[in-house]
Amino acid sequence: MSKASPRRIGLFGGTFDPVHIGHLRSALETAELLGLDELRLLPAARPPHRETPQVSAQQRLAMVELATAGVAPLRVDDRELQRDKPSYTIDTLESLRAELGKDVQLVLLVGWDAFCGLPTWYRWEELLQHCHLAVLQRPDADMEAPEALRDLLAARSVADPSALSGAAGQVTFIWQTPLAVSATQIRALLAQGRSPRFLVPDAVLNYIEAHELYRAPQTN
Repeated sequence: MSKASPRRIGLFGGTFDPVHIGHLRSALETAELLGLDELRLLPAARPPHRETPQVSAQQRLAMVELATAGVAPLRVDDRELQRDKPSYTIDTLESLRAELGKDVQLVLLVGWDAFCGLPTWYRWEELLQHCHLAVLQRPDADMEAPEALRDLLAARSVADPSALSGAAGQVTFIWQTPLAVSATQIRALLAQGRSPRFLVPDAVLNYIEAHELYRAPQTN
């Protein structure tokens, strides 16, 4: 009898302020391409490289839960919101490894810009001890990686995203043409009193409206 393949779990972090169809479509396409058993969206509490989100962590979590409800293989993991310190990816990976064991394949999804900034991440050299990296590459992105990453790419790159082997340690690239949607655009629409319908799932829009999120501050 052949040994069962290890589970393959994708990790997709972000502020999700708010979560929108660009996030969700990218997540679903990647999950299908990589054959993921599940793809966990991890809302960040205090992202060290980003501005503080406009709404509370619990509200952002609620919107991601609404957006992914009943959509396999997407699910939500709130462990970064349980911490009272910045959301360092290495801490999340160590936590997941301790929970899931050494054999599960963990695949961390990052955009090209984030990947190029990897040398600025906390304990970045240790990331590949715990996961594979799947870099979401856009056709219009600058393809030149910073010098600090060139040796890493030469040693660790795998051309076929579906061919990642082992529990961790490799880098692959996934070409995507992302939807032209951004959380910044959605927040701006809401601040202007305009509707972001069809840019976010209906359940998320209903939540935003019910809680009066992202509205421009009232002036007396």
